[in-house]
Formats: sequence, C-alpha cells, structure tokens
Amino acid sequence: MNDWQKKSPLDWETYLNKMVKVAAVEKLEYEGWVVTVDPVSASVMLATFLEDDRVSISVVLGHAVQEVEVLQEGDEEMRQRLSSIFAPEGSKAYSPEELEKRKSSLKTWLETNHIPVTEQSESGGTLCVAGVLTIEPPYGPEECSSSNEIILSRVQGLIQGYLEKQQ
Repeated sequence: MNDWQKKSPLDWETYLNKMVKVAAVEKLEYEGWVVTVDPVSASVMLATFLEDDRVSISVVLGHAVQEVEVLQEGDEEMRQRLSSIFAPEGSKAYSPEELEKRKSSLKTWLETNHIPVTEQSESGGTLCVAGVLTIEPPYGPEECSSSNEIILSRVQGLIQGYLEKQQ
C-alpha cells in the first residue's frame, strides 16, 4: 500500500476542485482538475477541459499513484463547472431556499390529498410517504424510491401531475 492509499477521505477531500499533477508508476504523469477520489480504491478522477467545450476524463488507479502535487486552486466557477460534468442534460441546480420551498409545497399538497407524509430529519430533507416510499431533493418523480412498485408508480404519477399543474 502506497502513501496515497493510506490517506483518509478527509485528506483526499482537500484535493477536490484543484488542478493537480499526479505522478504514477512507470514515470507516467497526469494533469487535470480533481473531480473526485474513490474512497475505496483511492483512484483519482481528473477532468481536462478541451478547446471545443468537451471534457476529457482520466482515472488514475489508486495503487499507481505515487505523488500528487497541487498546481492551482480552483475558484467557485471551476467548482460549478466540475460539478456539472456528470449532471444530466437540462438538469437544474436548486438553492437551499428553493429546495425547502419545493419540499414544503409538495408535503402540504400530499397532506391536503390525505397522503401520509413525514420528514426524515436525520436524512436532511427526505420525505417519507406512508413509511414505504422516500422522496429525495429536488422532490420530483425521479427521486422517489420504494420496494413496492405499485406504490412507487402511483406516487410518481401523482407528483408528476402536481408538478405539471405548478408550471
């Protein structure tokens, strides 16, 4: 196990959103912006922005990493750019205030329609419907999760209809 693999996730987190040079085995070097570090394998995912608005992604496997040198600190704009790389096309980022408004509006609507809903405080904003379905932020049909497919389908349909009426 090399020194890089012995670091903790908190140590690796300090490299996020920074331009780095990774020295790997066999004298290979990689440069790019750190998107993430896998906490299990210690592999580093690097993004390089090309001229034509495309992104090149490289993954340096954790066991091959010998040294990581920070070349440049990332600013807020770069953090946003990196976080949007894997976001679905057309997805929207919501502010904490918008998320809270969406959550309370959906919760009120569900309660008005006699659907038992609670808020799971330990999960940071997850809604729980009848104890068998959860709705994660940003509270759309895609964020519903349940092992009961019938309930899942019906609640997703209700939420879809609710969101369409909101627009």
